[in-house]
Order: sequence, then C-alpha cells, then structure tokens
Amino acid sequence: MNLLAHAVTITLLLYGAAMVLALLRLFRGPRAQDRVVALDFIFVVAMLAMLTLAIRYDSSMYFEAALLMALFGFMSSAAMAKFLLRGEVIE
Repeated sequence: MNLLAHAVTITLLLYGAAMVLALLRLFRGPRAQDRVVALDFIFVVAMLAMLTLAIRYDSSMYFEAALLMALFGFMSSAAMAKFLLRGEVIE
C-alpha cells in the first residue's frame, strides 16, 4: 500500500471518531443550541468524508454528493437557527 492509501484510511477513521463524539453531543446536549451545532458538525464531517472517498476512489460522483450535502446542511442549519430564535420556520 502506498502512502496516500494509508493517509486516506487514517483520515476516514478519524472522521468516524469525530462523528461518534458529535453524536454523543447530539444525544446528550444540555440545550437545543448544542444539538444544532452538533448536527451541523456531523454534516460537515460527513461532507469531508465524502471528499476523502472521492480522492480514494477517484470518482467525481462523490464530489457531487458532497456538494449536495453542503447545501442541505446549510439549509437545515439556517432553518433550525430560525426556529430556535422565532419558534417558526415559515413566516
């Protein structure tokens, strides 16, 4: 195995550990704001994992999926922030 394959494997393992820690914060967060930040962090780490898989498998399909994940992650974070501030998403 070459150096890039080892680096990608280690990176994916570390992203998995980060996602597990964020899931703990998501389920145990004392406030709703902590849970929203944890969910946003999970979206970001999942997007980074998709980009790492794109490098590993040399496929552009993963890049498109990562772009969609970034878009939906931003939209859900904005909607949750608006809901926590005002109590409604659609005015």
